[in-house]
Amino acid sequence: MTELKKIADAYIAAWNATDATNRATRIAAAFTETVSYRDPLMAGEGHDGIAALIAGVQDRFAGYRFALRGEPDGFADTIRFSWGLGPDGAEPLVEGTDICEIDDGRLARVTGFLDKVPAQ
Repeated sequence: MTELKKIADAYIAAWNATDATNRATRIAAAFTETVSYRDPLMAGEGHDGIAALIAGVQDRFAGYRFALRGEPDGFADTIRFSWGLGPDGAEPLVEGTDICEIDDGRLARVTGFLDKVPAQ
């Protein structure tokens, strides 16, 4: 379980990195070079694709932070964890659950599910 928590924490840290240089370092630590990301609203490939997704979310939800919800779990090469996005100390505006393939301690494929999305 400790390894799964480290992987999920690295993912959250990448999504919370606001500085482009720090973000690139966090992305490299959390994701394989050939990572694939998909959720109902967006998709991206590789480190540059992930960086663009993160920048877009940060632009839309300026000042909000991602946080793990509960404990990650998984088996073999798969991890599942839930997260929330919102202002520090407040109820998350967006919530989701990601199911990911792991390759050598980093995320190789991310499939995201949105559990709670604000009304448009």
